[in-house]
Amino acid sequence: MRTLRPGQLAELYVVQISTGESRCVHRSSTLLFEAPNWTVDGESLIVNGDGNLYRLPVAGGEFEQIDLGGVPEINNDHVLSPDGETVYVSAEDGHLYAVPLTGPPHTRRVSNDRGPGFHHYLHGISPDGKTLAYIGLENGRTNIYTIPAAGGIDEQITDDEYADDGSEYSPDGQWIYFNSERASTTPGHAQLFRTSQGNTEQLTFDERVNWFPHPSPNGETIAYVSFPPGTLGHPENVDDVRVRLLPASGSSPRDLATLYGGQGTMNVPSWSPDSTRLAYVAYPLT
Repeated sequence: MRTLRPGQLAELYVVQISTGESRCVHRSSTLLFEAPNWTVDGESLIVNGDGNLYRLPVAGGEFEQIDLGGVPEINNDHVLSPDGETVYVSAEDGHLYAVPLTGPPHTRRVSNDRGPGFHHYLHGISPDGKTLAYIGLENGRTNIYTIPAAGGIDEQITDDEYADDGSEYSPDGQWIYFNSERASTTPGHAQLFRTSQGNTEQLTFDERVNWFPHPSPNGETIAYVSFPPGTLGHPENVDDVRVRLLPASGSSPRDLATLYGGQGTMNVPSWSPDSTRLAYVAYPLT
């Protein structure tokens, strides 16, 4: 598990899209937390840290640990169901689990056993809550897959040698957004794409390294994490990491925040339900 460096902080921010005004909701010098989701009522944020899952009021306060019901330690890939009753998590054993957010913690494994070398990394859920989109890692290759949230047969969406990650549904369920190196001959140089029924479109074309596209619930904007040129992958503790907004109309992106961070800053869907706010994590060194 990741831990904070000496003198490092984890800071959870909520930013107003219309004004760009950021507010620090929680700051810790002991717990390295990551990847904020919003609850469907817009009142709380959910993050992971130390292999656990926590809930925090958007207004501020202290973390409340969520009972995972015996699920192995989790990583920073988790999504909430549209009805807000279930959180789906990726565990360090390589599998996906469903964890109730209300009632007894009757957890269940969603993913299938595809062999010891296969790992599932969850990033998206369809608007109707019936399908999960995840990245399957096997033999050093990453591809996009889907699986019924209730459990069932996997469907492989991409099957190539390109490094893909961050698979997330559009609000209408017609597209899966993701980042990939398929447009570059430079290793690690990811850009944003979306795919639907075999039709794949590139969305960003700049010199920066772009990861984790998150379409807003109203479908108007895509938020993503942008690394400096030359970055390999999506490492932690990088200077000049930017949270950017790309209008769905295709016009130029704009910077919403610049920070020290990267991995853990915004790996998961981080929009408020009304599309007016965005949550992210910075990791400054004091």
